[in-house]
Amino acid sequence: MAQYLPILIMAVLSALFAAGSFVASGLLAPQRPTAAKRAPYECGIVPSVEPVERFPIRFYLIAMIFIVFDIEIIFLYPWAVIYRQLSTFGLVEMVIFGVTVFVSFLYLISNGALNWGPKKASLPSDAQIKGTESAVTAESAA
Repeated sequence: MAQYLPILIMAVLSALFAAGSFVASGLLAPQRPTAAKRAPYECGIVPSVEPVERFPIRFYLIAMIFIVFDIEIIFLYPWAVIYRQLSTFGLVEMVIFGVTVFVSFLYLISNGALNWGPKKASLPSDAQIKGTESAVTAESAA
């Protein structure tokens, strides 16, 4: 248990610092908010109307994909530091992990998660084409 004491102390100090920051912000902040102070500020442009539409869900999907690859890098760093001590076992484990992440990336691409352009019209199936050809030959025969 003594080996976890520094981690526990760091967690408690982090929580106290965060709570203290919120309390200090509430006590020291100006208490007379106006409409101008509460308005969001973006690039110096004063918003005249509300946005027409919400952000598409694709932005959030890209953010989630970014987080997945960020986590992959987080797992690669410790491995890179001690890869010589892990020998073949560590290499095999990281290759399996890398292949798994790569396969998930291929799955995302195949499902169109990264397609931002307009949806393409699908081509007619062979049955529709054959039905059209038979109708055309029946008209030309008549």
